[in-house]
Amino acid sequence: MRNELKGRFAPSPSGRMHLGNIFTALMSWLSVKSRGGKWLLRIEDLDPQRSKYEYARLIEDDLRWLGLDWDEGGLDNIGPDGPYSQSQRGNLYAEALDRLIASGDTFPCYCTRAEIMATQAPHQSDGRVVYPGTCRNLISHPDRKPSIRLKVTDEQIAFTDLIAGHHSYNLARECGDFILKRADGAWAYQLAVVVDDAAMGVTEVMRGNDLLLSAAQQIWLYRRLGLSAPTFAHLPLICNSAGQRLSKRDASLSMEALRKIHSPESLVGLTAHLAGLTATPDPIPAKDLIPLFSHQPLKTTHLIQLSAKLL
Repeated sequence: MRNELKGRFAPSPSGRMHLGNIFTALMSWLSVKSRGGKWLLRIEDLDPQRSKYEYARLIEDDLRWLGLDWDEGGLDNIGPDGPYSQSQRGNLYAEALDRLIASGDTFPCYCTRAEIMATQAPHQSDGRVVYPGTCRNLISHPDRKPSIRLKVTDEQIAFTDLIAGHHSYNLARECGDFILKRADGAWAYQLAVVVDDAAMGVTEVMRGNDLLLSAAQQIWLYRRLGLSAPTFAHLPLICNSAGQRLSKRDASLSMEALRKIHSPESLVGLTAHLAGLTATPDPIPAKDLIPLFSHQPLKTTHLIQLSAKLL
């Protein structure tokens, strides 16, 4: 059945998972398991320069160590909708792109990132880049290989998030026409994620709230492809004790370091406490959290700052 509840965890194998990745994986797993759904593991290895097979194997090993078992996916391609590694699914992305090109929803773009950045307003300091539409109706640099962009319109894309609540974005103002395929031939995240989630029957997407704008972009792309969008649930981000967002460069909070000082139950208990599911960070197996899970505590904060004493 394609209408069953199905969540997914879709890590990039560009390094060892950190505590933020574990938080996302555990909350996603609990969200669907608490309602009798299935959990899928997809490997998002679109970037050939950064993605490594050994990291993907380590991700699987870390998830099993934590007690987070998946019903479909993984490197062994369990389930009917494989392969579950994006590097092996290019034919599906090409089919979707051909449909969008045929419908007139796309155009070739010859701009470099530096050229686009040069058009940005001086006061725009949040790092957000808005494509100015340079190549929408003309060929600016025919000597270059183009990327392919999806046209957006000047309208609001609204959705209600399970955790973050109601959000509305005007894509023309927030990001502009966005890339589906890069000039170097690599598939863009937005296209690959939409095609894969639809093809794999994913009904719930849980991830960090730094990707809220991506939800609006993906909803727009679902509409252009005539597909139904999943329900979105965007989690508060975990920051270190200095208030900085966690990254794979922070080795002290990587799974390699965490497994040396924690048992699986200890790390799961800490993560559950950060989510507000338990009153104390006492050790607990992941399966024992299933009856305790609720989205409600996760709605109370936009950031979760770690205290050094918790680690």
